[in-house]
Amino acid sequence: MTATVVVAETARQQIRAADDWWRGNRPDSPTLFFSEVDAALTLLATAPEIAALFRRGRRRGVRRLLLRRSRFHVYYTYDRSASLVLVVAIWGAVRGHGPPLAIGR
Repeated sequence: MTATVVVAETARQQIRAADDWWRGNRPDSPTLFFSEVDAALTLLATAPEIAALFRRGRRRGVRRLLLRRSRFHVYYTYDRSASLVLVVAIWGAVRGHGPPLAIGR
Protein backbone atom coordinates (compact mmCIF):
# COMPACT_ATOMS: atom_id res chain seq x y z
CA MET A 1 0.00 0.00 0.00
CA THR A 2 1.23 3.49 -0.84
CA ALA A 3 0.80 6.33 1.64
CA THR A 4 -0.22 9.83 0.64
CA VAL A 5 2.57 12.32 1.30
CA VAL A 6 1.61 15.90 2.18
CA VAL A 7 4.20 18.63 2.73
CA ALA A 8 3.11 21.28 5.24
CA GLU A 9 3.46 24.90 4.13
CA THR A 10 6.24 25.54 6.65
CA ALA A 11 8.21 22.61 5.24
CA ARG A 12 7.57 23.85 1.69
CA GLN A 13 9.07 27.21 2.62
CA GLN A 14 12.06 25.48 4.22
CA ILE A 15 12.57 23.38 1.07
CA ARG A 16 12.45 26.48 -1.15
CA ALA A 17 14.91 28.38 1.05
CA ALA A 18 17.34 25.46 1.31
CA ASP A 19 17.10 24.73 -2.41
CA ASP A 20 17.77 28.39 -3.27
CA TRP A 21 20.78 28.40 -0.95
CA TRP A 22 22.02 25.08 -2.34
CA ARG A 23 21.76 26.20 -5.97
CA GLY A 24 23.58 29.44 -5.16
CA ASN A 25 26.35 27.91 -3.07
CA ARG A 26 26.96 24.43 -4.46
CA PRO A 27 27.84 24.97 -8.14
CA ASP A 28 29.24 21.43 -8.54
CA SER A 29 25.88 19.86 -7.59
CA PRO A 30 23.17 22.54 -7.71
CA THR A 31 20.27 20.08 -7.89
CA LEU A 32 21.49 17.63 -5.23
CA PHE A 33 19.35 18.95 -2.38
CA PHE A 34 16.10 18.99 -4.34
CA SER A 35 16.83 15.57 -5.85
CA GLU A 36 17.42 14.14 -2.39
CA VAL A 37 14.21 15.65 -1.04
CA ASP A 38 12.27 14.31 -4.01
CA ALA A 39 13.71 10.81 -3.50
CA ALA A 40 12.93 10.95 0.22
CA LEU A 41 9.28 11.86 -0.41
CA THR A 42 8.98 8.96 -2.85
CA LEU A 43 10.54 6.64 -0.28
CA LEU A 44 8.18 7.82 2.46
CA ALA A 45 5.19 7.01 0.27
CA THR A 46 6.26 3.38 0.06
CA ALA A 47 8.06 2.92 3.40
CA PRO A 48 6.62 5.50 5.82
CA GLU A 49 7.98 3.82 8.94
CA ILE A 50 11.56 3.65 7.66
CA ALA A 51 12.86 6.42 9.92
CA ALA A 52 13.30 6.26 13.67
CA LEU A 53 11.10 8.25 16.01
CA PHE A 54 12.58 11.62 16.95
CA ARG A 55 12.45 11.52 20.73
CA ARG A 56 14.03 14.88 21.53
CA GLY A 57 11.09 17.01 20.52
CA ARG A 58 7.93 17.67 22.49
CA ARG A 59 5.69 16.23 19.80
CA ARG A 60 5.02 12.53 19.88
CA GLY A 61 5.12 10.45 16.75
CA VAL A 62 7.54 12.63 14.79
CA ARG A 63 10.09 10.71 12.75
CA ARG A 64 13.37 11.98 11.33
CA LEU A 65 14.96 10.83 8.09
CA LEU A 66 18.51 11.89 7.18
CA LEU A 67 19.32 13.03 3.66
CA ARG A 68 22.87 11.74 3.70
CA ARG A 69 24.51 13.79 0.96
CA SER A 70 23.00 17.20 1.73
CA ARG A 71 22.95 16.58 5.49
CA PHE A 72 19.38 17.70 6.03
CA HIS A 73 16.70 15.93 8.04
CA VAL A 74 13.10 15.37 6.95
CA TYR A 75 10.77 15.52 9.97
CA TYR A 76 7.39 13.90 9.48
CA THR A 77 4.49 12.10 11.09
CA TYR A 78 2.74 9.02 9.82
CA ASP A 79 -0.91 8.23 10.44
CA ARG A 80 -1.19 4.53 9.67
CA SER A 81 -5.00 4.47 9.82
CA ALA A 82 -5.26 7.22 7.18
CA SER A 83 -2.14 6.09 5.32
CA LEU A 84 -0.92 9.69 5.48
CA VAL A 85 2.62 11.03 5.79
CA LEU A 86 2.78 14.68 6.83
CA VAL A 87 6.19 16.34 6.33
CA VAL A 88 6.42 19.06 8.97
CA ALA A 89 10.01 20.30 8.56
CA ILE A 90 13.19 20.08 6.51
CA TRP A 91 16.11 21.11 8.66
CA GLY A 92 19.90 21.18 8.35
CA ALA A 93 21.41 18.37 10.42
CA VAL A 94 24.46 20.49 11.25
CA ARG A 95 22.49 23.27 12.92
CA GLY A 96 22.96 21.74 16.36
CA HIS A 97 19.26 21.85 17.23
CA GLY A 98 16.03 20.69 15.69
CA PRO A 99 13.32 22.79 14.09
CA PRO A 100 10.21 24.13 15.78
CA LEU A 101 7.76 21.32 15.11
CA ALA A 102 4.34 22.85 14.62
CA ILE A 103 2.15 20.09 13.26
CA GLY A 104 -0.32 21.29 10.67
CA ARG A 105 -0.80 21.81 6.98
